[in-house]
Parts: sequence; structure tokens; C-alpha cells
Amino acid sequence: MGEGILAALVLITATAASAEPHILRSATQLGLTNLPAMVMEHERLVEQAARTRGLGAIEVTWARLGAGEAFNDALLSGSIDFATVSVPTFLVAWDKTLGNYNVKGLGAFNALPLFLLVRDPRISSIADFSDRDRIALPGVQSSSHAIILEMEAERVFGPGNARKLDGLTVSRSHPDAVAAFLGGGEITAHFSAPPFQNRELLEPGVHKILSSRDVYGGPGTIGVVTATGRFCDANPQSCAAFLDGLIAAVALINADKRRAAEIYLSVSQVKDTVEQVQRLLEAPDADFDVTPHGTMRVAAFMHRFGTLKHQPGSWRELFFAGIHDRPGS
Repeated sequence: MGEGILAALVLITATAASAEPHILRSATQLGLTNLPAMVMEHERLVEQAARTRGLGAIEVTWARLGAGEAFNDALLSGSIDFATVSVPTFLVAWDKTLGNYNVKGLGAFNALPLFLLVRDPRISSIADFSDRDRIALPGVQSSSHAIILEMEAERVFGPGNARKLDGLTVSRSHPDAVAAFLGGGEITAHFSAPPFQNRELLEPGVHKILSSRDVYGGPGTIGVVTATGRFCDANPQSCAAFLDGLIAAVALINADKRRAAEIYLSVSQVKDTVEQVQRLLEAPDADFDVTPHGTMRVAAFMHRFGTLKHQPGSWRELFFAGIHDRPGS
């Protein structure tokens, strides 16, 4: 290849990279289930990946948003470029934006188990709930917890009964749910998440009647990083750098639990000790993984009940090509 042609190619590549944004805007929530995003933020992993990809010195901002709908609204309005959301929230955005904004997953980030906890010793399965019970979870009919409960209800009570327990569910943030559940009031069950569920199980009388892994038949993805096709088509190197940062964050968590625990405490400012968090991360079921697991099962369920108009033919339809070589589901 002639020197002139080579120089031209280098110039074209540098010009294309420089045309991508110098600021990438992301949003997440605090909490152990969002640990990869917290590691990405604290260690500036996306910024490092961007430099490696020739994007230069970029800045990544991290907003804290509340409900899943707020993440989707911010993504579609262009207020953020990347969001960390639950699988149901992601699937709804994918379904509604097919053919226009084309929201897809950049990668998964955790497959931690979620526990349904109760105080009443007479309750050993969801079949034992009565009209007097109230089940706190992050979002009625919209959170991972709600969909998992519906999937289990269909299994226990039979076809057509997936929403049999929906009338017992109430939306609460995990901190508020813990206080209400342990306080002995109307909240008699909590579909929880780490690290809250681990603390709750230490309380007298609290016991687990269901794990998300019982429903999935193994690890099931709880969180996904999303972006719009419009953004990633126009800024492929920026999206690749964000995925690089996500992969690096998951690798750090899996390789150095103590360092991951220190980062979690630094960003979240919770009062746990490093040793307490490290023990949670060292549990056999503490899975952090970029590969999606069980997303098609959730999509098929939501499509069958009309929550999704479209049913993906493969998990790869839901995710950008950067992770298509992985054994997802």
C-alpha cells in the first residue's frame, strides 16, 4: 500500500473518531445489583477504553434516575446515551422503538438471584398467600420481580393465572420495603435483592420461599445496559468503548472481590464494611456477566400476555452485535 493511501486512511479513521461525542451521558441507580456501572464510573473504564480506540480524552457523566420508565424516557429524549435497566423495562423499550429509535442491549451486567421473603411461618410457597398479604417489590407489573412472580404464579396456579397475585403487590423502593417488611405492618412479604435480602434473612422469622433462579431454572439476567440504534449507528466507536468498559468492570468484579467491595462502598456511601460486601460478592450465586441469560424466556412470557407486541426470534435481535459471539439466551 502506498504511503499516500495509508496516510489518507489514517486521516479518515482519525476524522471519524473525532466526529464522535466528547461527552457520553449515562444513567444508573446505586445498589449492589448495579455494581458494574459503579465500577465503570469509579475506575473511569469507559474513558480508558475510549483512549484505546482513538477517541481521545472523553468525559462520561453518570446521572441517578428512579423508576425504569424514567430511564427509557431519558434515553428516547436524548438526555442520556446509555441506561442500566431491568430486563422487562429494556424489553418494553425494544418493542416500542422497533423501526425508529431501535433500543437494544449493549450487554447484560448481572444475573444475581432475587429472593421472595416472608415473615409468616405458615407461608412456604406463593400458594399460601391470602388476601390479607401484601408483597412489596420495586414496580408492580413492570419490574423483574413482578414478572418473575407472574411467571411463578402461572406455574403454580396454572394457565391463565399468571396475574393472580398482582392485586397483592405494592410498589416500594428496596430501602422502604425493608423498613415496612421488618416493621411488622401491612407489608408481609418482600421480593428483595442483594444486599437487602441478605440482611433481612438474618432477622428472626424471616425466610425465603422463592428465588428467581427457581423460575429461570438457573442464572437469569436482571440488568441490561441499553442504547438506541440511532446513537450507536452514528457513534459506533463510542458504543464499542462503553461495551469495553462494561466488560472490564465485570472482569474486575470477578477477579478482585475486595477491590469491587471497596468501590461499591466508595460510590454508594452505605455503612456496610468491606468484609460484609466482599462476603456477598464471594457467594456462589453472585453472578456478574455480560452475556444475557433467560431474556428470551421473559420476552416470550411478556409477548404472550400482550405486554410486548413483537416477539424476538433470537436473543441476538435484542442486543447489538458486539456480544453476538457469546452463548446468550
